[in-house]
This record gives sequence, structure tokens and C-alpha cells, in this order.
Amino acid sequence: MPAPSKTPPTLARLYARPGFLLRRAHQISAAVFEDACKDLSLTPAQFGVLTVVQAHPGLGQSSLARALGFDKVTVLRVLRGLESRGLLARTPAQDNRRNVCVALTREGERVLQQAQKPAERAYKRLMAPLDKQQQEQLLELLRLLTGELEDEARAAFVRPGAPATRQAA
Repeated sequence: MPAPSKTPPTLARLYARPGFLLRRAHQISAAVFEDACKDLSLTPAQFGVLTVVQAHPGLGQSSLARALGFDKVTVLRVLRGLESRGLLARTPAQDNRRNVCVALTREGERVLQQAQKPAERAYKRLMAPLDKQQQEQLLELLRLLTGELEDEARAAFVRPGAPATRQAA
């Protein structure tokens, strides 16, 4: 059996970088969520879209993208997938037919309701390695990081109803 190799310093530096760790944490978070919601065939992005649309029926696609920090291509891909499953409907806006508004269908409401418990289980599973204080600290540090560096993002994040602080990409 070969002796365990030591991680080269260049790889050790890579693996210690915040971007690497955040990306890896996101991969794990998505896998935990998708496993919890496998019976519903729901991804974290789809769950996010359904949740925002339920809270803001008739929201435009661009506002929806900003509400989730998605670029336009990503939100369009997610919307098309949900629409093909009959979970939401897109209709032209009454004031400007070039704008498209999004609303949940009855099936979308049903699936989102069914997803609540699995989504909560996924959240608890993801946070399980941390005690309560560490969980709060992690979330606070992530809010600080994303808040301070928001202008660096390629896709704007703007909560629905909040004023935009910068132009959307």
C-alpha cells in the first residue's frame, strides 16, 4: 500500500481559499437539498423561484432574477423548466407586452407546499455539524460578505419592493 501523500503547498492554498470553500459548500448544499426533495424533482433554484413567485404573484422575469441574484439566462432556464412541468405560467404584462409576468399554477402551489418539510429537513441537515451559535455566526458572516461585496456580483440582488442600488447586468 503506498504511503499517504502530503498535499502540495499550492493545492493546500487553493483548498483554503474562501471561493473554493464557498463553491464546495454550495455543491454540498445543493446535493443535500436535491436529495431531500428528490420525490418532487425540485432543485434549489426551482424552489427559490417558486417561493419568490408565491410571495409576489405577477412579478416580472427581470425582477424575479434580481430577487434571487440570478442572471437573465439562468432565470429563463429555470422558468422554462417549471413552466414545462405546469408549475407556473408566464403571461405578457398588461402595461408593456414585452415584459413577462410570472404566477404559480395550482400544481405549482401544491408542489411548493409539499416541498416545505423536505426543504426544512435539508436546511437542518446542512447546519447539523454546527451548534446554534456557529450557525448564527456562519449566517451573519455570509450576510456580511455578500452585503459588502454585492457590487462585485455579475447578477444583481434586489429584494422585491426594495429600491435597486445598482443597474442590473
